[in-house]
Amino acid sequence: MNSHAYNIQPLQRFSGSNAAIRRPKEIAYFSYDDEHNFRLDESSLRYYYPPQASQMPADLNEGFETFQKLDDSGDEHLDALLDTIVALEENTGSKCEADIITWRGMMTKIMAAPFDMLNGFEMNATYFQGSIFIEENNAYKNAQKEVQRNQRPQPGMPSQDVMAYWGYKFETLAVIADTWDATPREKIEGRVHEVVNNKAQYCSVVRTGIGKTKLVIGGEVDAIWDSKPTRKEDPINWVELKTTSELFNDKEKLKFERKLLKFWAQSFLLGVPRIIVGFRDRTGMLLRLEEIETHTIPGKVKRDGNGSWDGNVCINFTAAFLEWLKSVVNTDGTWRIRKREKSPVIEVFKLEESGHGDILSSKFKAWRTKQE
Repeated sequence: MNSHAYNIQPLQRFSGSNAAIRRPKEIAYFSYDDEHNFRLDESSLRYYYPPQASQMPADLNEGFETFQKLDDSGDEHLDALLDTIVALEENTGSKCEADIITWRGMMTKIMAAPFDMLNGFEMNATYFQGSIFIEENNAYKNAQKEVQRNQRPQPGMPSQDVMAYWGYKFETLAVIADTWDATPREKIEGRVHEVVNNKAQYCSVVRTGIGKTKLVIGGEVDAIWDSKPTRKEDPINWVELKTTSELFNDKEKLKFERKLLKFWAQSFLLGVPRIIVGFRDRTGMLLRLEEIETHTIPGKVKRDGNGSWDGNVCINFTAAFLEWLKSVVNTDGTWRIRKREKSPVIEVFKLEESGHGDILSSKFKAWRTKQE
């Protein structure tokens, strides 16, 4: 088996000044509608508008019985991202060049790897026309979700499904479908009773770079603070929405600090400047909101926290790992990128000697081949 390994440790080799970073810039977008149908538009874009003060504390359990939950057990591969890239290339008449094309979730896992020894991941990759395409290994994702679902909740805590719902309920309470001035007051005040549906999503596709690696990343964006700028070069005021337990003690504070690693990496990768955190109690009552600027998070962790992670190390590690990955995944076939739980090593090994598996859609391959 054609196998390679990249050692995450020792981390000291990734300290020092940051690798070069190219600010993420949106080059395309797409939506999933309320039935999770793909749409090449921004119809699912949402606008941030916080819950009414008079409705706080808000019960995040409300409406759980009517939750319109997305079944994400099926394997969607990179299809939506690739369809969007095809449309972009048709529109611009030029190839969307990148060393790596993937979902934001995959890059988040890689970026967090130096300080997330506990969790593992599995991804599939293939090399085509000078780019590495990376997707999640769906079977691994589903197996992990099953393990989580079967975990016994802590005494006095609800099930994993209910706790996951809290996050979606918070999003429903904090967004509107149009700008504030175009939204009727009843609509804003009625969000507490709105049926929660996580099938609809707005996904931004950005061009970015870490170190010497050029990336095109697609990822869901929760909301926009105001509206998109008229000049495409200007950054977009995206907002990421998160819920977490109120920081009642030092244990909760450390847990939150570790959570901030993922919050930061996710937002950093797509160029989301602001994270709104909804703090809740153990029963799912939303108590307060806190606004955090993404770029300040690593400094706060270093200065005020326990120093459980280092943003510089994450960036430098990602730059070095991607550079190494380009030297490994550079021929036809399919590959697995794997980090086992509690392992300090990322393994990359070949699964199939030729072809691209199901990672690339036939539509995308046909389009790209036609352009050659």
